Amino acid sequence: MNKILRLLTTSVFIIFFTVGCSSKKNDAPKVEDKPPAELYADAQRELDAANYEKATEVLEALDSRYPFGPHSDQVQLDLIYAYYKRDETALALANIDRFMRLNPTHPDLDYLYYLRGLTHMATDQQFFQNMFGIDRFNRDPSHSLQAFKDFNHLIKFYPKSKYAVDAQQRMVYIKNRLARYEIAIAEWYIRREAYVAAINRSKLVLNNYPNTASVEDALNIMIDAYDELGLVEPKENALAVLKLNYPKSRTVRRSERWTLFD
Repeated sequence: MNKILRLLTTSVFIIFFTVGCSSKKNDAPKVEDKPPAELYADAQRELDAANYEKATEVLEALDSRYPFGPHSDQVQLDLIYAYYKRDETALALANIDRFMRLNPTHPDLDYLYYLRGLTHMATDQQFFQNMFGIDRFNRDPSHSLQAFKDFNHLIKFYPKSKYAVDAQQRMVYIKNRLARYEIAIAEWYIRREAYVAAINRSKLVLNNYPNTASVEDALNIMIDAYDELGLVEPKENALAVLKLNYPKSRTVRRSERWTLFD
């Protein structure tokens, strides 16, 4: 009996000792305790080396240990950038919004609007492209719309920003993406014989995204929908616009064949 008790006591002691050691090991900080200037230099080295995971660890430690340090604003900006590069888009957006709210007159707001636009674009693209390697342009466009607003705000209020030119180019891409989304919905309506709804979606493309490649598709959909509804004059008007701008369109060629047979 005493032997059994001694064995049980020894086993319990070993368990507690092992758990205690494991706990101490896990509680050890990932980032060495250094003065803020040294930690900031470490973070910069990791960022320069594109080691964003380690940079994030150092910057998070720096931000929590020295929230009012000499580099506090830059630490937060660098941390947002590291989140963005790691595809931690939710954290990046939350920290951007927090920084903007607490620093409404900060000199780097143009950079933050630019980075928020980039982050929204990344959020819009990452699920389908990262998981399946495809670009689903008929996905929810809310993040693209927000990215467009951010870039537009940057260009409007910070026209001399070094990020303005790139933001303008990205707005062109977003317009094409949003136009393709509207076309996808219009085609869905056509398949379900909801022709009026298809026409309205196509008109939205013509009115809001007139300089995109989707205009030709919008006109083709409108012509097909008007034809199904038996509306001759609107159909002819849309066909005339299509002939003028896209003379090689499938609908134009089809209409010319009809004219020959007539």
